[in-house]
Amino acid sequence: MISSTNKIDISIIIVNYKSWKHLSNCLNSLKNLNDFPFVYETIVVDNYSEDGNFEKFTKEFSSVQFVLNSGNNGFANGCNFGASKATGDYFLFLNPDTLVNDKALEEILSFAKLNRNVGITSCLQKKKTGAYEKSNRIFPNLVTLFGLTRAIYKLFSKKPPESNNQVLYTDWVSGSLVFISKEWFAQINGWNEDYWMYYEDMDLSKKVQKSNGKVAVLKSVEIIHNHGGASRLNIKTSAITKTEVQISKHIYIQNHFKGVERILSHFILFKVNVFFKLLLAILGVLLFFIPKMRLNVYLFTRIISYYSHCLKNMTWLSKNSMNFNK
Repeated sequence: MISSTNKIDISIIIVNYKSWKHLSNCLNSLKNLNDFPFVYETIVVDNYSEDGNFEKFTKEFSSVQFVLNSGNNGFANGCNFGASKATGDYFLFLNPDTLVNDKALEEILSFAKLNRNVGITSCLQKKKTGAYEKSNRIFPNLVTLFGLTRAIYKLFSKKPPESNNQVLYTDWVSGSLVFISKEWFAQINGWNEDYWMYYEDMDLSKKVQKSNGKVAVLKSVEIIHNHGGASRLNIKTSAITKTEVQISKHIYIQNHFKGVERILSHFILFKVNVFFKLLLAILGVLLFFIPKMRLNVYLFTRIISYYSHCLKNMTWLSKNSMNFNK
């Protein structure tokens, strides 16, 4: 429902970069919210797609506020930019490859109003296949930073997450749906623009918990998430995104690890990235005609370029980070 007054309950903020097909489906799903007991506005931040679709969508979805960012400045920057335009009491950050429904948003809003100690609320997310994405996500540490050791840790960990029939309290939630009050958003100073892509949602949740807030997943409602639809376009794009995962791991380590754990984590991650990816790159050269093997060559090249950048500039931040050289 779009208000005839100045009072907005929820500002729905969507950051888009060349994901127009998914964005169209997402915005159409929002049209079905018009009969429900809250007032919302929708803000789409386009991270400078520069493909001619911005003007077209502005006309097609006239009730939506479209704002053009100054460049492809990353998800965190786009979210903060959208929040600066928002007037709602609550912010709902959505991926363009999601489909929402009235029941989910109504229950999330009600829960957030009744549980002020919960900084971030999300819900179950179902893939197009019908399977659910994992909801219980743990913060990384020296043991859980890597896939194999994380799997072993989960296998032998005896500590169950705090949960009941309606709510799961987890360490962090995916940035594809993040619901947060304006007050909480201001308290934690928004999204961290150290990150260009990935780990910014984990960082946001970490800041909430450092401020004695909780992160909740409602188990009674769900949305559809066409995971990866906004980023996995081709081999070179995949090389960029996979490299950014590793870059953001280093940034997260630098921001949230301390002492010996920080030093060891950086060192181990560096060794894994260089030596294992070197072996895969050699195989990629030999089997360059196979796209998945060719990807390893591009990935290794980007990893080496990143570490050279780190050494030259004495920072773990990506050159794409909005906080680089600030």
